[in-house]
Amino acid sequence: VTMTKLTRVVSVVAAVSMVATAFVAGAVPSQAAAKKTLVIATDVPLQGSSFDSNDSTNKAIALYLKSIGGKVGKYSITLKYYDDATATAGAWDAGQCAKNALAHVANKAEIAVIGTYNSGCAKIEVPVLNQDPKGPMLMVSQANTNPGLTKSWKPGEPDIYYPNGVRNYARVCTTDDNQGAAAAQFAKSIGVKSVFVLNDTQTYGQGVAQAFTTEAVKQGLTVLSSGPSGQGWDATQSDYTALFQKIQPLNPDMVYFGGIYDNNGGQLLKAKVAVLGDNTKVKLMAPDGFTGYPAFNSDPNAVGAYLSFAGLSNELLVKNSPNGAGAKFLKAYKKTYKKDPVGSYPIYGVAALQVILAAIAKSDGTRKGVTEAVFSGSGVTIPAGLSVLGKSLHISTLTGDTTAKDITIEQVIGGVETTLKAWTVK
Repeated sequence: VTMTKLTRVVSVVAAVSMVATAFVAGAVPSQAAAKKTLVIATDVPLQGSSFDSNDSTNKAIALYLKSIGGKVGKYSITLKYYDDATATAGAWDAGQCAKNALAHVANKAEIAVIGTYNSGCAKIEVPVLNQDPKGPMLMVSQANTNPGLTKSWKPGEPDIYYPNGVRNYARVCTTDDNQGAAAAQFAKSIGVKSVFVLNDTQTYGQGVAQAFTTEAVKQGLTVLSSGPSGQGWDATQSDYTALFQKIQPLNPDMVYFGGIYDNNGGQLLKAKVAVLGDNTKVKLMAPDGFTGYPAFNSDPNAVGAYLSFAGLSNELLVKNSPNGAGAKFLKAYKKTYKKDPVGSYPIYGVAALQVILAAIAKSDGTRKGVTEAVFSGSGVTIPAGLSVLGKSLHISTLTGDTTAKDITIEQVIGGVETTLKAWTVK
């Protein structure tokens, strides 16, 4: 699906205080009849390895919405779930993303979209929503980290995603220029002197690998791979032994996997350990495309692997604000579903919902009005005491990016993603 074809298709604090206070206190807002029902869609892969994390995100969003009585201001809110994966792909699929984008525009009741999970899917959907005749239609992502969606990165970015010249995309997590840099800085801090960088050849993987490579060079690390994003791995291969046999003579201290676990990450990991040794002998680091996957965490080959997450892990959210809205929500989630959410992005899905609800509260209830609420005037800010992220959440009216640059460094210990520390990009 080419971008050219797709582009042819054609007071807030008070309101948010009411919503968030109702949840924190366990109260239900007034049941006065709402004048209009609006639909907020979620658009994530609900097939393949990332199902568990994305299912947790949908459940978290539904729980939060239920806790506020399904209303904001004078509007009733309902949810509609979209799957942007296919059984054939076992992950997000470009064709399905294109179909979903058209479906969002066609569904007159939809007011905004939470998603997508994968940056490559967002690059397909955003231009379609941008050209919505009734919009542009707002998308707020909980997990996209590729910088090019909002800032200069590759040629033509980000303007190619906004053909009508108006922004309609925001996100509540930081970007890979920060995540990749943090990972490289952390690698140096643990004594890594040389690294071989791999990428899964997709938008997200190439972007985060490029950011890691750039910063690794700045930090004085020897980058043994060639090219700005390192060497690509083919997700369709059944075995990667030959790839690592070529890397072995270079004797890297670390291998960096820039990409998503869905792209045959299990086989890649198996070959890495078989040829180069376990993760104490040759360290392994991967970005958030490998977080939130039970299959990865439970794999004996993953023991000791380092991970980065483009935000604050649930553990850090609770530690930083044990009595805050986020900690209380995570406790309510476990009470409701009898287990913790998988990965750290589900709480960011709720943060995306908070942004959309705030935008609705200060809008006229139209797609155009909701989008303008985020990108004009004072925009949208969720106060620290009300934000499920435990800190003030502000969306830039210029770019749609969150102003927070939080990164978490984790390690797989005992089959569990374990938080090591928060990392501030230097």
